[in-house]
Amino acid sequence: MNNCIPKTTLIILMSIFAGFISVLTGCTEKEPSRLEQIWNTGKITFVTDNNAHCYYIYKDEPVGFEYNLAKAFAQYLVVDLQVETPGWDDLIPYLNSGRAEFIAASLTRTGAREKNLDFSDAYLTVRQFIIVHKNNTAIKSPADLNGKTVHARQGTSYQQRLQALKQEGIAINLVLHKNVPTEELIRRVAEKEIELTVADTNVALLNRRYYPDIRIAFPISPEQSLAWAVRKGDTGLVEEINKFLAIIVADGTFRKIYEKYYANVEIFDYVDLKKFHSRIDTRLPKYEKTIRQESLKYGLDWQLIAAVIYQESHFDPNARSHTGVRGLMQLTRATAKEMGVTNRLDPQQSIRGGVRYLNLLYHRYDDIDDETARMLFALASYNVGYGHVRDAQKIAEKTGRDPEIWQSLRQTLPLLRYPEYYRHTRHGYARGTEPVQYVDRIIIYYDVLRQRT
Repeated sequence: MNNCIPKTTLIILMSIFAGFISVLTGCTEKEPSRLEQIWNTGKITFVTDNNAHCYYIYKDEPVGFEYNLAKAFAQYLVVDLQVETPGWDDLIPYLNSGRAEFIAASLTRTGAREKNLDFSDAYLTVRQFIIVHKNNTAIKSPADLNGKTVHARQGTSYQQRLQALKQEGIAINLVLHKNVPTEELIRRVAEKEIELTVADTNVALLNRRYYPDIRIAFPISPEQSLAWAVRKGDTGLVEEINKFLAIIVADGTFRKIYEKYYANVEIFDYVDLKKFHSRIDTRLPKYEKTIRQESLKYGLDWQLIAAVIYQESHFDPNARSHTGVRGLMQLTRATAKEMGVTNRLDPQQSIRGGVRYLNLLYHRYDDIDDETARMLFALASYNVGYGHVRDAQKIAEKTGRDPEIWQSLRQTLPLLRYPEYYRHTRHGYARGTEPVQYVDRIIIYYDVLRQRT
């Protein structure tokens, strides 16, 4: 008798057996999602651009608007954050190669990019603006771009929009620059090396501080969304990013990060900023060594102290205010005596006494956890007095505001001008708008000094 099983029957039996084993053992394991891989490794890598509004190193520490947002996201996921900056043209290839989990680089969400990437919800809305030199009054509308040369960074939404304008009939000569930051193109406009470039709202307003000779002429795009990008199909990760963004908007974290980098960008005084840039070169060097030495004693940022001195006296050691305060740091007689200053017009003594006094004020707010808020409160106190700032905190508390954040004091300090508020305070009336403007200007000067140095 032939015991051989026919070949076709054997194949059928083997297929059934393989299927049975597959069901029992689950032979094909499901690949973990991107989010699961992040939690398994305990780290997340984001790719960004190295510039003033995304990510840069300041005093050996990473900073930048996108970096701080990404850092908060990593803390939300309870993982470590790693940063990669391969260059603008390589952001998307770097992400798609698997070497990073998301892009956070002020990336505009466009239809072309959505074909290859998945985007988060928007966290900022911007428009593209033409940037010209302030003396260039001929460029007033998109029609004036006809026959003009416009410089833009290659691979950006700027390039896409300018090409669209060309298709609409405006004869633009478009010059594209590979991996040249928009900030550099703005500098070239300010120095009259090129005539025209384009930048998003946030980039344009921020760089106007650093290059006050530019003019933000007119928009060439409708409102566009800035968002983070992930690889196509990483839906779990993008959903988690959206949850995170919703949370930080609701709890005020987003506003805090935004204001750290973009606070008061709309404030622009051309004459004042031009004068400041000039005096950084002509006056600051005389006092920089002393400022650095005295700041180091108390662990303070010397550039912040320089910004305070400029706000107080414009680096003029003989400055005198209408209230009788004198010197570089505009010390009153009482404060000078308390700080051991015998001659308020002596630059070294003035800096020494002023820095010591500011440090004393800073530590009087040790009940505030956030170091940045503590310093802003100290700066306001340097201007209007410690007691008035504490009064403004109490008004904030009574009116349902958080008394430990600067945004609240921006609103309550000006209320000290009105009897219905100051009558119920310990220290009474104060010109409460002045410390707000005072702090605003110091922040601007400080930002410029950080970028300049």
